Amino acid sequence: MTDTPQRTRPLRVLAAMSGGVDSAVAAARAAEAGHDVTGVHLALSANPQSFRTGARGCCTIEDSRDARRAADVIGIPFYVWDLADRFREDVVEDFVAEYEAGRTPNPCLRCNEKIKFAALLDKALALGFDAVCTGHYAKVVTLPDGTRELHRASDLAKDQSYVLGVLDDRQLAHAMFPLGDTVTTKEEIRAEAERRGLAVAKKPDSHDICFIADGDTQGFLARRLGKAEGDIVDEAGNRLGTHEGAYGFTIGQRKGLRIGTPAPDGKPRYVLDISPVTNTVTVGPAASLDVTALTAVKPRWCGAAPSGPGTYTAQLRAHGEETEVTAELVDGELSVHFTEPVRGVAPGQAIVLYDGTRVVGSATIAATRRATAGAA
Repeated sequence: MTDTPQRTRPLRVLAAMSGGVDSAVAAARAAEAGHDVTGVHLALSANPQSFRTGARGCCTIEDSRDARRAADVIGIPFYVWDLADRFREDVVEDFVAEYEAGRTPNPCLRCNEKIKFAALLDKALALGFDAVCTGHYAKVVTLPDGTRELHRASDLAKDQSYVLGVLDDRQLAHAMFPLGDTVTTKEEIRAEAERRGLAVAKKPDSHDICFIADGDTQGFLARRLGKAEGDIVDEAGNRLGTHEGAYGFTIGQRKGLRIGTPAPDGKPRYVLDISPVTNTVTVGPAASLDVTALTAVKPRWCGAAPSGPGTYTAQLRAHGEETEVTAELVDGELSVHFTEPVRGVAPGQAIVLYDGTRVVGSATIAATRRATAGAA
C-alpha cells in the first residue's frame, strides 16, 4: 500500500503550491521521501489582489509569494504557471452558467477535474513529471496488481475525498496526497510546518469560493447576470413576495427569503424549487424537501464502472454525512434510491458513492424525486 504511483524509484513530482500550509507541508513531505520535487503556483486570476481578506479568497500575489518562500525553505525549484484563462472558462463560467440554469454547482470539484488533474496534470506529464502532488486530505491505495484506489483520509474529520471523486483512473494513476495517510489534526500540520521553518504555519485557511474573495456569492452572480425580479410562491402557486434573481437561491435555503407573510403553521419555509424559465422560486415546509431518489448524469469512476445495481453510501456535500443508497447505471445515467429520505438535495450538486472508505465514483445530480409530489 502506497501513496505514490510507484515504489521502485524516486519520482519526478510537480507539487501544486497554493501558498497555504497544507500544500507546503505536502510538498515538503514528498521531497523528504526522496522524490525529485518541483513546486508550482497556479495563477488562476487575471487580476490578482495584493492581499487576501482574512481567510477569504486565494491565488493572490501574497499567496504566490508565500508559496515561493515555502519552496525556498524546502529547497525545491519553483515556478508560477498562468492558467487564468482555463480557470475562467472551465470553473468560473461554468459556475455562473449553472446558477443561471437553476442548479447548484461545486466549483472545487470542477477545479480538481478540469484544472489540477487535467490542465496541470497534462502539462506535467508533457514535461516528464510522474505525478502531481497536492495538499488534499485523501489516500491513494495501490493494490498488489498495480491498480489504484482512492480512499478517505485516515483523519475522517479532514477528509476531502468528496471533492476528488471526479478523478478517473488515468488521473488517479498520477496523483499524490502526502497528507492523507497520517491521522493528524490541522494543529499538528501547522506544528510540522513550524518545525520545518515554513512561514505559512500560522496562515489562516481559505474558506468559501476562492474566486469570490468577499464571500458574497449572490452579489457576484448579480454583477455577472444582472438583477431580474421574479416571484416567490408557495406550493399552491400563491405569490408570497419577490426576489431580484432566481440564481441567488439554492434548494434547501432558509435564510434570506424576505417573505413578509408567515406560513399558516408558523413554521419556517425553505426553497423547494427554482425555475429559471419563469424566474420563480417556490418555497414550502421542511417536510417537502424530503428526497427519496435521484438521477445523476456525467458519471466518473475511480476504477471500473459498476456492472449492476449495488449498495453504497453516498455523500452529497463536501462536509455532509454519508447516507445508504442503492445505485445502478441506466442508459448511461446513475439512478439512486435512498434507504431513508434526505433533505437539501439540489440539481447541480455532486453525489459521490463510497464502498467503505473507497471512492467508487461521482455524478452530477440532474433531477430528484420527493416523498411528496413533484421533482426538482
